Amino acid sequence: MLAAILTIGNEVVSGDTENTNASWLGRRLEQLGVKVAISAAIPDELDRIVAFVRREGPAVDHLVVTGGLGGTPDDITREAIAAAFGVPQVPFPEVEADLRARFTGNPDYVAPWAALPEGSQPLENPLGGAPGFRIGNTWVLPGLPSEMKAMFDRYADELRAEAPIGSWRRRLQTRESTITPLLSEATERWPEVLVGSYPHFTDEGPEVEVVLKSSDTSALDEASRWLGGALDTLGRECPSPAPRPTSPT
Repeated sequence: MLAAILTIGNEVVSGDTENTNASWLGRRLEQLGVKVAISAAIPDELDRIVAFVRREGPAVDHLVVTGGLGGTPDDITREAIAAAFGVPQVPFPEVEADLRARFTGNPDYVAPWAALPEGSQPLENPLGGAPGFRIGNTWVLPGLPSEMKAMFDRYADELRAEAPIGSWRRRLQTRESTITPLLSEATERWPEVLVGSYPHFTDEGPEVEVVLKSSDTSALDEASRWLGGALDTLGRECPSPAPRPTSPT
């Protein structure tokens, strides 16, 4: 299964806000067995959002969109997704009633959040705030990371593929040029396994992290055993890094 990730927001494109949503979603989708084919950030501009959704949505199983669901003038995601699907925005009375009940201090501010693209399915926001929605294969989630993660996990089983994408990692004190022939051979011998290498330069010298990924458990096991043994003869393994956080900070 394939997915596309779209982060919407002027603040993300300009670099004022780190795009931690895309990194988190990429990891979570792989855990569900869904390969990310493209990840992009687009400003709060209707025509650009519409063009991306119409171009990339049909090419994937899931298009996951985050951002632009608040109530400020630049929050145009609901309008843009409706335009991309060629449908109007319509009020969802049950969603509006829920919003007004939860935001009694300023219900008129949040009521417009209930105007979703016609034909969409509202998505529950476990941490409050703006509701998300699903239309076709497009999942639209809030931009606030805590709300986005909670909503994604609420519906994760509906995005899950048949098999997760497994991974194997090894960090070595060596150079990429030294291990490239082995990486090339592994790629040829196990085409169903994605082979990656990521160099780092530290005070102690060059390091390379080698990563294998595949939803084919047997092929991943074979490739990792062969490549792990071959790498042991070329470089010294680095101390294991601290566990990777499950969510961005």
